[in-house]
Amino acid sequence: MIRPLRQTLVLWLLSLRDLLVSAGPVLLLALGVLVAAYAWLDPQPPRQVTLATGPAGSAYAEFGTRYAQALARQGIRVRLLATEGAQANLQALRDGVADLAFVRGGSADPQADSEAGIASLGALFYEPVWVFHRTDATAGRAPTATHSVAKEAPGMTRLTQLRGLRVNIDQPGSGVPELVQRLLAANAIGGDDIVASQLPPEAATEALLGGSLDALVLVSAPESPVVGRLLRAPRIALMDVARADAYARRFAFVQSVTLPRGVADLAADLPPHDVALLATTTSLLTREQTHPALRQLFAQAAQGLHGDTGWFNRARDFPNTRTSELPVSAEGDRAINGTPPFWQRYLPFWASNLLERMWLVIGGLIVLLLPLSRVVPPLYTYRVRQRVFRWYARLRRIEARLAEAPAERELLLNELDELDRLANQTTVPLAHTDELYALRGHIEAVRRRALARPYNDA
Repeated sequence: MIRPLRQTLVLWLLSLRDLLVSAGPVLLLALGVLVAAYAWLDPQPPRQVTLATGPAGSAYAEFGTRYAQALARQGIRVRLLATEGAQANLQALRDGVADLAFVRGGSADPQADSEAGIASLGALFYEPVWVFHRTDATAGRAPTATHSVAKEAPGMTRLTQLRGLRVNIDQPGSGVPELVQRLLAANAIGGDDIVASQLPPEAATEALLGGSLDALVLVSAPESPVVGRLLRAPRIALMDVARADAYARRFAFVQSVTLPRGVADLAADLPPHDVALLATTTSLLTREQTHPALRQLFAQAAQGLHGDTGWFNRARDFPNTRTSELPVSAEGDRAINGTPPFWQRYLPFWASNLLERMWLVIGGLIVLLLPLSRVVPPLYTYRVRQRVFRWYARLRRIEARLAEAPAERELLLNELDELDRLANQTTVPLAHTDELYALRGHIEAVRRRALARPYNDA
């Protein structure tokens, strides 16, 4: 029982060896092409990427943490680069310090930055221009012509009411000072008409609550902890921009949005009325040197982080490609407007990415190997037959010596017995056993002729 099993195993291993040796050249060629393509395409991304966010307590910092958590599940470490804000983020991209960054609309130079290889992965969310002020410091400053909403909630409704007040316009590098200056200039307010300071958001919030500031201008998404704190703070009011539509018509980088009544806190009815605001749109920008797989991961993460309803948008309003100032990369456009490949739903990230980056090479390799694979069966057959045919040379020599030296018949008969024993030990696949039996038949035929030769011939 053991011997047949052993013979079967030996036969199988020999057949496998012959097959591997026969297909070896084709396999080596395929492996070489795959290695060369892998080195050239570099399909697997680096394990670390730098995302420029913003100051502590800002919405940029909050979203940066969420992106880091989302990509950590795919084995990618996101290094968060804290900056002063959107303008500093854009500069970090230009300098190559960051791979991706949150940048507010109106900060980039569409022509110069696109030529420099900076692209968008889509617009992510609105960033309203929040103007918070102390109610005691701005009492009696209502304009002569009132807005309809201001009748329900008296307070500041126009930027002209900031004259003479201590106003924080955010820190340099955030892009907010430049935005505020343009808005104030449109209202004929110069730099000397307000007492401006440039504190970071958290420090400015403490100063406003402590009474050392009269107002502060903050451009941030509502997810910012600072915005939530100021909306709930006593004696702090939010400016209801009476002419928001007019600003949107004059400045392409802003648009008018409405903060609905009760959206911040339904139980507390916060805010107690609809508030008209100006808003910019923030996009996730990237460099062309950033690995395509990383751009794809960030674009896909954006779908989950920004696709829900928000204070100023409905579900699936973001991310979008409509409001991006810079060209949208292929990865961003496919994630937002296209349909992801079906294999992404079933394969892990590394396998899905490898297949997506290498499918063209793999397809071309299959086309190349199809005609080459036709040489494998003849090579395999030749190797198996060679195992049998090598004994024919020895058989021919024995037969020739029988004719040339009949006196050596006994010696040659012993050689035929040895040759028959070796042939009997030769293992070949079942498909080629006929050739082995043919060899043994020829050995026996030579033996019969040797024995039939008269002895006196010896």
